[in-house]
Amino acid sequence: MDAGVHFGHLKRKWNPAMKPYIFMEKNGIHILDLHKTVAKVDEAAEALKSIAKSGRKVLFVATKRQARDIIADKVGAVGMPFVVERWPGGMLTNFPTIRKTVKKMGSLEKLIADPVFNNLSKRERLQISRQREKLNKNLGSIADLNRLPAAMFVVDVTKEHIAVKEANRLSIPVFGMVDTNSNPADVDYVIPANDDASKSIELIVDIMTQAIREGLEERKAEKLDDNEEQPKEKKQAPKTGARKARKAEAPAADEAQAEAPAAE
Repeated sequence: MDAGVHFGHLKRKWNPAMKPYIFMEKNGIHILDLHKTVAKVDEAAEALKSIAKSGRKVLFVATKRQARDIIADKVGAVGMPFVVERWPGGMLTNFPTIRKTVKKMGSLEKLIADPVFNNLSKRERLQISRQREKLNKNLGSIADLNRLPAAMFVVDVTKEHIAVKEANRLSIPVFGMVDTNSNPADVDYVIPANDDASKSIELIVDIMTQAIREGLEERKAEKLDDNEEQPKEKKQAPKTGARKARKAEAPAADEAQAEAPAAE
C-alpha cells in the first residue's frame, strides 16, 4: 500500500476482464485486491527463479518513461536482457535479422577501437560513431541475447501489446504487471498492480530480479558441487582399470600353471 500498488484506473476506463482482481471502488477509482497481488507475485517469482536456475534468459520490456531507469538498473544488475527504448518490431518473430544488426554493432565497435579508424576522414568517423550510438541505444541491452528468451516480463501490457503478441505467437511465457485498464487474457503470469507509479514498478521489479538472482546463485552453487565431485571420480578410475587388469592376468597365470605338468 505504501508503494501504491493497489491503485487502479478510473472506473470508466476499466477492463471487465480484470474484475476478479478488483477489491472495490473508491472515489471513482478501482482498488486492486492486494491479497491476490501477493499470491500472483509469489507465483511469478518462483517461476522466474526456476528459469534463471536452468540457465535461460528472461527479457524485460518497459518503454514507458517512469520504468526505464528502474529496469535498466535492476535488470542490468542480474545480467538479463531488457528493452527500454522503442520496441523494435519483429524482434522475436524475426530474431535472426535482429541478431545480424547486433553483430553489425559489434563490428562497428571493433572498427572504432582499431587504429585504422583514425585514418578515416572526419565525416566517415562521425557517420560510423553516430550509427554505432544509435544501434547501441536501441539494441545494446540485448547484445548478449544469442537466442530467443525463455520468458518475457512486461510493465504495462497495454502499451507493450506488440511485444506481447510476438511472445504469444512464439509460445513464450509472458509475465506482466496488469492494471485495471488492461486485458490479462494474453498474459500467462498476471500480476495485478499499478503500472504507472514508479514506486509500484520498482517494488514488483525488485522482487522479480531478486528471485532471478537467487536462481542464478543456486545454479552457480550446483556447478561448484559438480566440479568438486568430478576429481574424486577421476581418481577412482585408475583403480577400477587396475582391478580389471589383475582379473585378466589371473586366468592367464592359471593356464600357464596347468600347461607346465603336461609338458613334463
